[in-house]
Amino acid sequence: VQLQASGGGLVQPGGSLGLSCAASGSIFSINAIGWYRQAPGKPRELVAVITPNGLTSYPDSVKGRFTISRVNAKNTVYLQMNSLKLEDTAVYYCNAGRYFSGSDYFQKSDLWGRGTLFTVSS
Repeated sequence: VQLQASGGGLVQPGGSLGLSCAASGSIFSINAIGWYRQAPGKPRELVAVITPNGLTSYPDSVKGRFTISRVNAKNTVYLQMNSLKLEDTAVYYCNAGRYFSGSDYFQKSDLWGRGTLFTVSS
């Protein structure tokens, strides 16, 4: 398995949850990792990116609520989500790709981890 996402579950609005994406060493060391989500009936949406040297990027929809981080020794990227909203409910995926900081563009690859579902519900 090259990418494996985990940590989904059920959370109440306003709550917090953390997700993990474990990657093989060869992928982790040279690729940026992006977290995507896909809600029912909606396209897959990028929610966070982190480069090998720790540069991060977020869309406005999650900025200030989501934090992406990485622990190189564990080949793992984390997504901490706070102040959760109903609309954060989705299947979350991680992807290994390339990030172009000048244009704030994440070029995803075919390397997807198995998604993990979490639901925000009261």
